[in-house]
Amino acid sequence: MGRDQAVRCVLDELGAVEPGYPAAMLERERSVSTYVGEGVAIPHGTDAARALVRRTTLGCFSFPAGVDWNGQRVTLCVAIAAKGDEHVAVLSALAQILMEPGQGGGCSRTSSTVDDVYQMLAAIGESV
Repeated sequence: MGRDQAVRCVLDELGAVEPGYPAAMLERERSVSTYVGEGVAIPHGTDAARALVRRTTLGCFSFPAGVDWNGQRVTLCVAIAAKGDEHVAVLSALAQILMEPGQGGGCSRTSSTVDDVYQMLAAIGESV
């Protein structure tokens, strides 16, 4: 699975968004990449797309072999759908956790089970 397929299906499969939301996520990717470094991308929709969000949700894809993300190699994609301004706190917490040595960054690249990913994302809930 590649970047576009992940963006299109992750939140839709969770029932978190209306059908147009993945297209809004891809629209954002075309204007500004959501790659944050160290193999991590945090795609999210545009402000106008918030009306398409049923409930604030995070979805996660792991790409052990990596996937091309606007010229960067991504191994972890954490997709965000937010109804209101919750995405600001989520983006901030994700950036801190995924980029801080000894926190989620290492886990993001070595996670192999649902429990591994859950533990990384649970830390976000504690910091938001």
